[in-house]
Amino acid sequence: MPEAASVQAARATIGDSEFDRDTAVTPRGAGVYDVDLSAGWTIINAVNGGYLLAVLGRALADALPHSDPFTVSAHYLTASQPGPAVIRTDVVRTGRTLSTGQASLFQCDDEGREIERIRVLASYGDLDSLPDDVRTTALPPAIPPMDQCFGPQDAPAPIPGSSAIADRLFLKLDPATLGWALGAPSGKGEMRSWFGLADGRDADPLSLLLAVDALPPTAFEIGLSGWVPTVELTAHVRSRPAPGPLRVSITTRNLAGGFLEEDAEVWDSEDRLVAQSRQLARARLA
Repeated sequence: MPEAASVQAARATIGDSEFDRDTAVTPRGAGVYDVDLSAGWTIINAVNGGYLLAVLGRALADALPHSDPFTVSAHYLTASQPGPAVIRTDVVRTGRTLSTGQASLFQCDDEGREIERIRVLASYGDLDSLPDDVRTTALPPAIPPMDQCFGPQDAPAPIPGSSAIADRLFLKLDPATLGWALGAPSGKGEMRSWFGLADGRDADPLSLLLAVDALPPTAFEIGLSGWVPTVELTAHVRSRPAPGPLRVSITTRNLAGGFLEEDAEVWDSEDRLVAQSRQLARARLA
């Protein structure tokens, strides 16, 4: 496939990529980390929630004795802005197979007051130690081949102020979920896409935390427009992904009271379900 070949030609490596540099944290001591949130992962003017999840996930991977996120639950308290931030972590419990910790990210407002942006509770383990037994009724999403799908570069014009994160992602969206881009949303609340990082870096457990919250919101296909801020997001990492592009499927079944849920599944190139998530988001109703 031509698109896949172009990704391979510019491949970065895990540990040496834009994603790794932009999620890097610097230990200050006693579970405290400094980070510079990159403007490259913004949607409109706010930092993407999946990117934030990966940043805090990296801090917890350093603070805990286990390195792989198994489950990460985040509450988004205030919108994060590009620039300096501090992460404070706390080890809640350590065990032989799992360790649990919490982390909060803070930024200062214009008057120098510290504001908590996001708070996370997570359990970490060793994905390589898990048994191979799989019993599932889940099936990979049926997405057309990449050359039959469309990405941000195929749009007639970028959406003002919202394209920064798209420049860092490799997205090829299923045409069946792109009615919103043509002014004819399907009303089904579905979004499906091939997914990767633009520099060709393969996925790992931390980048899966980005993948569950990096597609256009399902609210677009319901007929809504504008920002859909996340209130709470819980991600489960089920397996270390195989090299190659991912497939992401997101569905919304219920919008009520100005809130909707998004259920995401992430599948790797070997047809394994490697991550799942559910989030509650606020919908801006006209």
